Amino acid sequence: MPPKISLRRSSPDRRQFLATGGAALVGAAVGLTGNSITAAAPLGNLLAPDSETLVQQLFTSLNEPQRKLICFDFENPLRRQVDANWHITPARINKDFNAEQQDLIKQIFLQLHSNEYAEKVLAQVEHDGVDIGGFGGCSVALFGQPGSGKFEFVLTGRHVTRRCDGDSSTGTAFGGPIFYGHAAESFDETADHPGNLYWFQAQRAGQLFEALDGKQRKLALLDDSRGEHGADTLKLTGREQLQGLPFSEFSADQKELAKNVLSDLLAPFREADRKESLALIDQQGWDKLQIAWYAQENIGEDQLYDVWQIEGPSMIWYFRGKPHVHTWVHIKDQA
Repeated sequence: MPPKISLRRSSPDRRQFLATGGAALVGAAVGLTGNSITAAAPLGNLLAPDSETLVQQLFTSLNEPQRKLICFDFENPLRRQVDANWHITPARINKDFNAEQQDLIKQIFLQLHSNEYAEKVLAQVEHDGVDIGGFGGCSVALFGQPGSGKFEFVLTGRHVTRRCDGDSSTGTAFGGPIFYGHAAESFDETADHPGNLYWFQAQRAGQLFEALDGKQRKLALLDDSRGEHGADTLKLTGREQLQGLPFSEFSADQKELAKNVLSDLLAPFREADRKESLALIDQQGWDKLQIAWYAQENIGEDQLYDVWQIEGPSMIWYFRGKPHVHTWVHIKDQA
């Protein structure tokens, strides 16, 4: 089993964070002194081929039985599916591909993540999928044909759905809805979520909650969240009147903090996907976003809430930290 990823809870300080504007990237490569996620060792080769190039190499290497197993038309509805624990095809990386192809698939996955997080995310997938063979027990699918202008590679398993599309899906971050999660030490994690790779994101959102005044907290703190319903969890509404506290109610420094928080949530992913996500949110308009935390789904008697979400007419970032972390992300230019 891969080594556990160390992360301990820290207590947000409202005045300190408003003073700094949230400039430090919590949970990313720089980490937090003494009570943080530790920095990953760099992958070393920053000039490695991007995921799209590697997907084309994988496609070229496939034999006919493999193509029948994992290749589909670009518009096949299976491409838009997402879930917390699923296999998009019967194919398994460690059974249906040769050693060179397995390495290509791993490199595609690594290159979809930031240099600071790639190996950590791989370790998380290995850890959470231990019962199915770790990363090798995941499945993949290819939609369309790489090099044709319309294609998408999808990798799925327990606590992982990742996409690589070379911007084939215009106006859509990550090529479509993604999912990531982690059950670090147990299925039912404690309030501190020890070792959880993604708990820093709840800590970061908690720092925004700490920056709110009493009136804002009443709007932001709700009872129960949307829950999880497969792909329907990320169904976009197109509406501007949503649950929670509107970003338009923030002061100037709170808005700056909120933008920094959202930027930091994207830390595990490659730069191209981070930039596209933020550009699409800019296009939608930050004041159209709303944020909510959920009091009835909290672990422990504290105000660092385990379940929260940011939603706009054409985006959802839903973080469900009970009993362990599940995160659903869907960002588009329009619903």
